[in-house]
Amino acid sequence: MSLIFEKQIQVTEEHIDGNNHVNNVQYVHWVEEIAGEHWDFVKHKTEFSEFAWMLLDHHIQYKKQVYLNDIVTIKTYPKAPEGIRQPRKVEFYCNDQLVVDSSTLWVLVDVETQRIKRLESDWLDKL
Repeated sequence: MSLIFEKQIQVTEEHIDGNNHVNNVQYVHWVEEIAGEHWDFVKHKTEFSEFAWMLLDHHIQYKKQVYLNDIVTIKTYPKAPEGIRQPRKVEFYCNDQLVVDSSTLWVLVDVETQRIKRLESDWLDKL
């Protein structure tokens, strides 16, 4: 299985701000949304299907503007774990150009106990 998860979104009025381009807050929403969708897609292949991810840290770099009716391709993938933290990249493309680049850190939480789960360094290899 590929660890890359991808989807496309057409920009609509609800995504646009007063400057007539996609609002920066919208990208943050999309980062969280695609991370959740990716987890929903793969979690049944893990022993952690009842666990949830919590966002610890988020860095985002805006490179180009995206406008109404543009098609945005969002790609995400996890990187190698760093202790209890799970890094994830989210990249936004429009017309095959990288327009937004995001790096996030997540922790896996046992929903019942609210305790953070330390993952083995090779846990992604098992997917």
